[in-house]
Amino acid sequence: MAIKNFNTKNNDKNKDYKMATIGFIGLGNMGGPMAINLVKAGHTVKAFDLSAEAVAKVVSEGGVTAQSAKDAVTDADFVVSMLPAGKHVQGLFVSGDDPLFEHVKKDVLIIDSSTIDAATVQNVAAAAEARGIGFIDAPVSGGVGGAKAGTLAFMVGASDEQFAKAKPILECMGKNIFHAGSHGAGQVAKACNNMLLAVLMTGTSEALNMGVKNGLDPAVLSEIMKQSSGNNWALQVYNPFPGVMEGVPSSNDYQGGFQVDLMFKDLGLAMEMSQLSASPTPMGSQARALFNLHKVNGNGGLDFSSVLKLYQDQ
Repeated sequence: MAIKNFNTKNNDKNKDYKMATIGFIGLGNMGGPMAINLVKAGHTVKAFDLSAEAVAKVVSEGGVTAQSAKDAVTDADFVVSMLPAGKHVQGLFVSGDDPLFEHVKKDVLIIDSSTIDAATVQNVAAAAEARGIGFIDAPVSGGVGGAKAGTLAFMVGASDEQFAKAKPILECMGKNIFHAGSHGAGQVAKACNNMLLAVLMTGTSEALNMGVKNGLDPAVLSEIMKQSSGNNWALQVYNPFPGVMEGVPSSNDYQGGFQVDLMFKDLGLAMEMSQLSASPTPMGSQARALFNLHKVNGNGGLDFSSVLKLYQDQ
């Protein structure tokens, strides 16, 4: 299937579809702002998270408190989930003590934006189809900033019909909506993207550290590389060197953003995929080793751009 990209403008997002009741489960650094953008678009959002504080943030913007995951999905037209791992998705919807597939409406569409393995997506989607329930994978890229601004990229694994149904909802949270293929394809695209992101961030940190240790100003070197063949996303919008760029984690003691722990998890998914498909990933493997070393040094809770510290500490 050819990849389809739908670019949208904020003022066009809500023109041609009715408001929906949306159950949103998982209100962390990414999920919380995504849920708030759905509220701002006019939808009724029933928000649930194990953190009462996270729920309160969404409710303060006009969301509705759900007392449980079951409460969140009851009578919902759509369900959006943002969970830590495949086992949580499988357990919540299919195999747990009280799986949500037993409580959703038959015409519901479940949009799972967790970053998990494609095999779990395919298993859950098959279980959903057997019950007459729609389930698609729609992992995201764009970071916390993109989640807050509503400019995320969604990589969607779904049938054509499911994608068309999901698109107006996704457009409330994102700018670029890609139909990557059938169920699980979104996760394949996300694994490829994040592996490349890890390679770019470690390489950018390596180059900046070398330049600074040889007397260059990191801001000057960053600008030189931005205007040269070394230009990449890390230099453009997410510089890892403290003080070079405002509003990014490196200038806030590497707080917020996308944690090292999560990047390491995503790289593990990419390595599993590489093994299953016999795809050589020497640079991805090296990036994972570097993030593993950074993680075991006690930095798992910092933003992944803090990998620069790994080089500085040598």
